[in-house]
Formats: sequence, structure tokens, C-alpha cells
Amino acid sequence: MTKQKDRNSGSKTEARNADGTFAPGNPGKPKGSRHRATMAIEAMLEGQQEALTKAAIDKALEGDVTALRLCLDRIAPARKDGPVSFDLPEIETAEDAANAARAILRAVAGGEVTPLEAASVMAVVEQFRRTLETTEIERRITALEASK
Repeated sequence: MTKQKDRNSGSKTEARNADGTFAPGNPGKPKGSRHRATMAIEAMLEGQQEALTKAAIDKALEGDVTALRLCLDRIAPARKDGPVSFDLPEIETAEDAANAARAILRAVAGGEVTPLEAASVMAVVEQFRRTLETTEIERRITALEASK
């Protein structure tokens, strides 16, 4: 590791690796810290939340579409996802997981689910397959140790 001069100020910077990257352990920005601009805006709005909310509601009630959208987004935000319903075979083995993947593919091809929904379901199936695989490996290791 070497010390390098900062191009802007000429002062020495933290220890860096030979390739110029920071050494391990560089903490970066502390967790929970906030940007100065955010803190300045919050300070300006301090104590005004109720008046601003009332003004937005009044504008919405007067027919201001932007204010109405703002209010409705707070009352009933758009759903990020929802339940997906389609036939999926029982999954007890890794082979069953492959059959489930085929069923998911058929559901996408048939227009029952979107590709994004299918990707989410497939991620769940894959995680379950890994769990089954790990359980099977543990069972085999236990059986081998018991037979010694």
C-alpha cells in the first residue's frame, strides 16, 4: 500500500492498494447519514407539514390533477406485486423442481402470468430446490457417519 497525493488538494489520501483502489476496511459514508440538501429542506419544512398537507388536499378537491394524484398515491399506493395463481406441480425432489420450471414456462407461453411474475415464482422454486438439495446432502452425510 502506498500513500498518494490527492489531485485536487495536494494532501495525502487514505492508504491505497497498488492498483489505486482503497484498502480493505474503508467505511465510506456512515450508515444512516443524510445529505446536507435533504437536511436543509427538512429544516425549512419543519412545522409546516400540516399546512402543506391541507393545501395539497384543498388543491386536489378543487380539481388540481397533480395534487389529486399526490393525495391518492399516499392513500392507495400502486401495488408492487400481487399474488400469482396458476397450476404448479408438487415439489418434493429436484426433478419435481424441473417439472415446476416447465409449468412456469408453459404459464408464460400461455399468457397466464407475465415474464416478471414467472421470474419471481421461479426464484422461489429455485430457492426451494436448493433447500431440498441441502437437506438431502445433510441426510446422506448423517447416514454415512452413522455407518462408520
